[in-house]
Amino acid sequence: MHLAIQLAPKHHSGLLLTNPVMTASGTFGYGTEYSHLFDIQALGAIVCKGTTLKPRDGNPQPRLAETASGLLNSIGLQNIGVEVVIKEKAPIWAGWRVPVIVNIAGETTDDYTQLASKLDGVAGISAIEVNISCPNIKAGGAEFGVNPESAAEVTAAVKAATSLPILVKLTPNTSDIAKIAVAVAKAGAGAISLINTIKGMAIDISKRRPLLGNITGGLSGPAIKPVALYMVYKVAGAVEIPVIGCGGITTASDAIEFIMAGASAIQVGTASFANPRAPLEVLEGIEQFMEKEGLKDIADLIGVARC
Repeated sequence: MHLAIQLAPKHHSGLLLTNPVMTASGTFGYGTEYSHLFDIQALGAIVCKGTTLKPRDGNPQPRLAETASGLLNSIGLQNIGVEVVIKEKAPIWAGWRVPVIVNIAGETTDDYTQLASKLDGVAGISAIEVNISCPNIKAGGAEFGVNPESAAEVTAAVKAATSLPILVKLTPNTSDIAKIAVAVAKAGAGAISLINTIKGMAIDISKRRPLLGNITGGLSGPAIKPVALYMVYKVAGAVEIPVIGCGGITTASDAIEFIMAGASAIQVGTASFANPRAPLEVLEGIEQFMEKEGLKDIADLIGVARC
């Protein structure tokens, strides 16, 4: 059974995954937190939590609120900063066979280029995921992802600053996600991952105040799956580079839907909070489905539901 996926076919070194199951940024830490729970090396790739130039404390508490079939978060990109990632995490990743992709976020285009430059050539880092879609920070983040010009500007700047393959993560909080996708593809993105969380909020009726310390947060989990699936379907029909589906994937059936919609790979996110083994179980379920259907190559599933 052939499950390997090439996520950067136009890049000189490529980004070959042994299978299409990835973890989503912000839901799997740095991979090390889960390595004692199951064989994380069996996954296609690990995307680490969003990384910024300097360490960030994140947004005020509370930061999480459960919703019907979902989760609101306003973490605010709390992280250890790029220098610590390079010094402490990358040496560990260098000993892994599973590729690690570093998700980067900034407040200015220069932040992104500095991050890309610092990560370039670091052993243990296989690619960069450019986060222009985080709804939980006051500057940068999704501001870059809501119009084609700024999205393309950041993508081109990162591409010029690194020799690593580049994935660009898109926000659903825009009027035309396909137009954004086309812009970043033309600017040099090797692949596109989507979607990030949908902006939302909750209110504590006893306190008569917003429940989250940041007032708003990003909605993830099964509640957003239909939206994510539609956007993946739409973007896959608009670009010629690989698309990575993310948003509400909990089971193998969910993942297969995204692949049939046109995704070459998928990311498991919020499901890992409730079930740390979710990414592995999704992979095992894909294998079982292919065996049952008599399929030998994952490529035979990609986009089959497209009209």
